[in-house]
Amino acid sequence: MNQIAIIGPTASGKSDLAIRIAQKTDAYILSIDSLSIYKEIDIVSAKPSKKDLDSLRHFGINVLNPDQYFSVDIFIDLYKEVISTCRRENKNLVIVGGTSFYLKSLLSGLSVLPRITPEISRHVQMRLKNLQSAYEFLYTLDSSYMKSIAANDKYRIEKMLLIYEASKLTPTEWFQQNQPKPVIDNLDIYNIEIDRQTLRERIKGRTNTMLSCGLIDEVCYLEQKYTRFPHAMSSIGIVEVLEFLDGKVTKEKMLENISTHTAQLAKRQQTFNRTQFENITSAPLEELERIILSKYL
Repeated sequence: MNQIAIIGPTASGKSDLAIRIAQKTDAYILSIDSLSIYKEIDIVSAKPSKKDLDSLRHFGINVLNPDQYFSVDIFIDLYKEVISTCRRENKNLVIVGGTSFYLKSLLSGLSVLPRITPEISRHVQMRLKNLQSAYEFLYTLDSSYMKSIAANDKYRIEKMLLIYEASKLTPTEWFQQNQPKPVIDNLDIYNIEIDRQTLRERIKGRTNTMLSCGLIDEVCYLEQKYTRFPHAMSSIGIVEVLEFLDGKVTKEKMLENISTHTAQLAKRQQTFNRTQFENITSAPLEELERIILSKYL
């Protein structure tokens, strides 16, 4: 089987390209989008249409509820399940999405964790009731590692506590003794090149489309069902609508803020893709499709 990855900034046309490639190369699609993984966050995440999802098998979409936590560990387990399915069903795989950090994690790997007993887990949960105290404890133990973790990052603080309680090693010591192993040895990565002005126009157009498709109603529903506390509710598109609902901004300013913040995200994505991957093929959308198909057809 063959597997490739298609990356690029948000609104650059990745999903449509992936669908065309998958249809022509007998492939399934694995999404690496940190919002599409959630059920019910449909408009904000700009998921593929129901027609596309029904016509071609997708993974990594509509997997979790918005109040469930998604992490790179979960993504790697998902990838392993998907690749097993592809091999069993004799399908190729197209990995696509804007959260390239997850793709990077497949190539660089993750360190294994020590064995976590129920007793250790309970003890850590007790510590986490005072998150600030738990963070200060870890910072005293290993300031060089913990300085890169925010004091309110409960997920990573919990993970570091579990490592320490189970191994009696600081995070730095544990990761030094347990080096990560790549999940994928070799992968062809294709990056969509797009100029900044064109991307801004596409982002603005997509933002207006989201509004006409019911963006505000979707965010109202999500807030009512899940509150504002889940991590997913701090995503671009949701935060700006909540500001509008709170009466802090006008609808026009809300749309402007979504477009601006999305463009800033796109710039960060482009920088990450340019600096974090080696031997990738970059080209404009139409040319990239031709390059991929010439190799795999």
